[in-house]
Amino acid sequence: MKQYRAYCFDLDGTVYRGKDGIESAVRFIHKLQQQNIDYFLVTNNASKTPMQLQEALLNIGLEVPTKRIYTSALTTAKYVSQNYRDAKIHMIGSDGLRFALDAEGIEIAHEDEQPDVIVMGIDRTINYAKLAKASIAVQNGAKLIGTNEDIKFPSEFGLLPGNGSFVRLVANVASAEPIFIGKPSPVMLEVIQDEYGFTKEEMVMIGDNYDTDILCGIRFGCDTIHVNTGVVSTEAVLQKDLKPTYCVEDLSEF
Repeated sequence: MKQYRAYCFDLDGTVYRGKDGIESAVRFIHKLQQQNIDYFLVTNNASKTPMQLQEALLNIGLEVPTKRIYTSALTTAKYVSQNYRDAKIHMIGSDGLRFALDAEGIEIAHEDEQPDVIVMGIDRTINYAKLAKASIAVQNGAKLIGTNEDIKFPSEFGLLPGNGSFVRLVANVASAEPIFIGKPSPVMLEVIQDEYGFTKEEMVMIGDNYDTDILCGIRFGCDTIHVNTGVVSTEAVLQKDLKPTYCVEDLSEF
């Protein structure tokens, strides 16, 4: 593998599974820290704030400043701020999305108001009533924005439903096409490039999910590394037309 100036890691399935760290990835990031090489954590997880993710990383032995953590919630909030500043917003999500919207000064509409925009991030307390209300609002003309389109994500117990599963449910009921902000959209990599001044040739995207992480890197135009530690197997990745730059069992190979 060639040397890069910026290593961009997915989290779920790449750096950890649930509460368990993936040792090869933790060791790899430790080496980058020791050599003062830039690294970033680029996650579709919209449920946690950067501070909560920082704590989760500390629990697996990684000390990471929040400025190196980029979430789909933060990017989604910026998108909403830029495109729907004066709209009535209804949110389905968790702490991470609420924090991001608050940081952008975006107020959530009252429960009895017809929203102009439904913003959906992963909500582990989601129920029929929330999904029904969102479906009706979209049928009445509200835009549907998802922080990410992950259908599933890995945990220490197995694969669990991701935000994309719920957004697609609402979209299918309302016969609408949602807007997704997180990976495979290259927006988060573009933000890192703009903020730090890297060229695309100096960056690499590392992840376990071909349909989000690897396609994000490919669409952005940087090199990619697929690791066989999460959602999509190496065997499945090798069947794709657009293949990663590297395909490895885990980061110990580097």
